[in-house]
Amino acid sequence: MARIIAIANQKGGVGKTTTAVNLAASLAAAPKRVLLVDLDSQGNATMGSGVDKREVAASTCDLLLGESTAAEVRVTTPEGFDLLPGNIDLTAAEIQLMDQSEREQRLKRALAPIRDEYDYILIDCPPALSLLTLNALAAADSVIVPMQCEYYALEGLSALVETIEALRANLNPALEIEGVLRTMFDVRNNLANAVSAELTEHFGEQVFRTIVPRNVRLAEAPSHGQSIVGYDRASRGGVAYLGLAGEIIRRNNQRKKADKAMETA
Repeated sequence: MARIIAIANQKGGVGKTTTAVNLAASLAAAPKRVLLVDLDSQGNATMGSGVDKREVAASTCDLLLGESTAAEVRVTTPEGFDLLPGNIDLTAAEIQLMDQSEREQRLKRALAPIRDEYDYILIDCPPALSLLTLNALAAADSVIVPMQCEYYALEGLSALVETIEALRANLNPALEIEGVLRTMFDVRNNLANAVSAELTEHFGEQVFRTIVPRNVRLAEAPSHGQSIVGYDRASRGGVAYLGLAGEIIRRNNQRKKADKAMETA
């Protein structure tokens, strides 16, 4: 059964979509069976995966509204992972879902029939605590929080942690933080180093060892409809995301071993 990981942060511009696309491609290169869900109406994860958001026959909007199944909506990307594409229609979906019962559970129910077909399902969330983000967090086993190492990012992280705690109590008791990912990192920046140290002090093992640097090749890849793995896997950005995939796979294997040991105890 797939591990479902939401990639979320209420703050915009921290590398959520970059992480979603490049982690999906890196896990697929492992090789693992991967599904990427684009829940952002901007559709950037869709375009960055090499799929034209304007030409898809169906999108995650149709999925959430119950007009199409996940098997009908998904497409296979040029880099070998599957995608549930997103586009501007998601804005309409959010409005239509407002008055629906169990509206936060739509994505979870939609993914259930295909969950066994994958090792990992990644969800790219919009940069707000919207109904779409709540759907992602209700469906997820865990959350990756990408963040820049700057002062305001710490405040945003605190707010997200509080949100996750509230969701545990009311919507998804099993939800946990998969890890905090430091993105767009510049080792020459003293503030970035100070915030990074503070993160590690507060969150310990929950902070990924992998650090994603500022990297020109990483910024160029989406304009070619490719992940950094397809565009330039030997670049610093490529090495970082391949390393992140390895870290997630190791953590998941350790989790499975621990669960198995508890079952046999």
